Amino acid sequence: MNGASELGFAHFLAHADSLAKFLLLVLLLASVASWYLILTKAWANGRARRRSVEFLDFFWNAPSLDVVAAKLEQRHPDEPFSHLAYHGLMAHRHHERHGVNKLDEAGSSADFITRILKRTIDEDTARMESGLTVLASVGSTAPFVGLFGTVWGIYHALIAIGVSGAGTLDKVSGPVGEALIMTALGLAVAIPAVLGYNFLVRANRVTLARLDSFAHDLFTFLATGARIDAQIHAPASGNVAPIKPTARSA
Repeated sequence: MNGASELGFAHFLAHADSLAKFLLLVLLLASVASWYLILTKAWANGRARRRSVEFLDFFWNAPSLDVVAAKLEQRHPDEPFSHLAYHGLMAHRHHERHGVNKLDEAGSSADFITRILKRTIDEDTARMESGLTVLASVGSTAPFVGLFGTVWGIYHALIAIGVSGAGTLDKVSGPVGEALIMTALGLAVAIPAVLGYNFLVRANRVTLARLDSFAHDLFTFLATGARIDAQIHAPASGNVAPIKPTARSA
């Protein structure tokens, strides 16, 4: 009874060989990296979401594009929607002032703005997806690292039992049970990484869908001087209705 009570994680750690300690270190580093990415990216996404709502409310209620451009020049864009609007406005102004001077600016103003908006969305996508590969790798490999440690521990436990010649149940269950600790640790590292990965991927997908919708509205406004909704409801005289936020752009 006393011998059984001495078994546990502390006993396993004290009698672990160099390979088992190395696997424990790998799992520890993977856990720290995954929790760091989950917490920092969740905080960054929450802050960017709040600032995006504020910017969209300001953008669609601004009296002119000049006011929006002046605001963006004073405060550098720090979230995807203002970043996209800034580059769209700069591309529109650049093509109007300088025209086509190199291959990157070839085509009409609409073509140039489309390329800039697409490039900006690609940059924001890469930024939002940074670190997700680490979470996916940890979630898929941590259980196997733990399983490898368990197999290694059971192997050494069976060798020790065979050398001692004591094959009773109490002599076998203790070392084998300790070896299973590695599998439990591998699962403890993998489960938060998988859940965090799915949460962040879902949040990024929603943000990118809203960003694509905003890019469509922004392109329409830059190309024609009015949003699609404003064009549809414009009076016959051709006057453009003031820009107002809608559910799609909010």
